[in-house]
Amino acid sequence: MIVITTVLVTGAEGQLGSDLVLLLVLSGYKVFGMGKSELDITNEEEVNKVVSFLKPEIIIHCAAYTQVDNAESDSDTVFLINGIGTRNIAIAAESNHSKLIYISTDYVFDGCSTTAYHEFSPVTPINIYGTSKLAGEMMVRDFHSKFFIVRTSWIFGVNGNNFVKTMLQLSKEREQLKVVHDQIGCPTYTVDLSKCIIQLMETNKYGIYHVSNSGSCSWFDFAKEIFEQTKIPIKLEPCTTDEFPRPAKRPKYSILDHMSLRINNFEPMPHWKSALTRFLLQLKDQKKEN
Repeated sequence: MIVITTVLVTGAEGQLGSDLVLLLVLSGYKVFGMGKSELDITNEEEVNKVVSFLKPEIIIHCAAYTQVDNAESDSDTVFLINGIGTRNIAIAAESNHSKLIYISTDYVFDGCSTTAYHEFSPVTPINIYGTSKLAGEMMVRDFHSKFFIVRTSWIFGVNGNNFVKTMLQLSKEREQLKVVHDQIGCPTYTVDLSKCIIQLMETNKYGIYHVSNSGSCSWFDFAKEIFEQTKIPIKLEPCTTDEFPRPAKRPKYSILDHMSLRINNFEPMPHWKSALTRFLLQLKDQKKEN
């Protein structure tokens, strides 16, 4: 008799969640993907009811408040979703003996380092969003015993908005673009991130993991590569963060070192440039289908 593992994915309509659901199904899992209309993570009773009914062996918690700038003026909502919502998921997962994977962010770091942040580097977020995601990490650590905390950064996928899609759209409207060159990080393709999450959850090597594509760049370098690969002629100009002030501070340096993947003998992540190539092909295929 074949035993099929059941996986519950919260935030299933988002960039990462939608790719995770697809890849999990292709990998032979029984998957319940739930968006916010199907599961209100801030409702403790609803979360307990759903988890006790579905009895998933694994819960991947992608649901989150991710509007970084809006978070600065809406802290109660942000902490309700990213903090209390995560507490509700963690407690329900623990009661059901489910493994828990929590998706976190590079924004838990302040960006003042000059060397890549590994999983044991001190965390000091500089905006409300980063602080709320750190609150979620703390809820997971306090209320669950079999967890993976996966910190990622600069994600791009076919579902939802992201930097790559924004650049491609702007290139249709303008002949010249200014892009920030003094923020450095690691772009991450949701397909590669999803594959790594599936590898992690199939083990008992619990803990905190940094998962992004390998290599690093500035937003300016990222934009340059997008236009080189798509052969779109556009004039790019580097600019500073100060030239584009936004409500929430951004870490200027958030390169993630994949120490936990290395020392736990997981496969290295593909380079962001090859990830971008595959993503652009996926976008092209999607347009053909539509």
